Amino acid sequence: MRTIYEAENLFDAQWVKDALEAAGIPAFIAGAALTGAIGELPVMGLVLVQVPDGAVAAAAPIVAAFDELLAERPAEPFADGAEPAPA
Repeated sequence: MRTIYEAENLFDAQWVKDALEAAGIPAFIAGAALTGAIGELPVMGLVLVQVPDGAVAAAAPIVAAFDELLAERPAEPFADGAEPAPA
């Protein structure tokens, strides 16, 4: 298994894993159980998305698309001044 994506959180890791699996690429999230220890462990590098060695080339463009998408989101929800829609 090779690490293809280092996630900021478990939600991003699951999103990438789901996209890889939808493309027929088996994926695994490593470190998910460590997220409960935040505060005692370094925050970065805990949650990793891994794929089999032979799937790295096929997974790379999918992960690159997610990196681009996630880089565009604001650090704070509604940082653009928009308010959430009423329920």
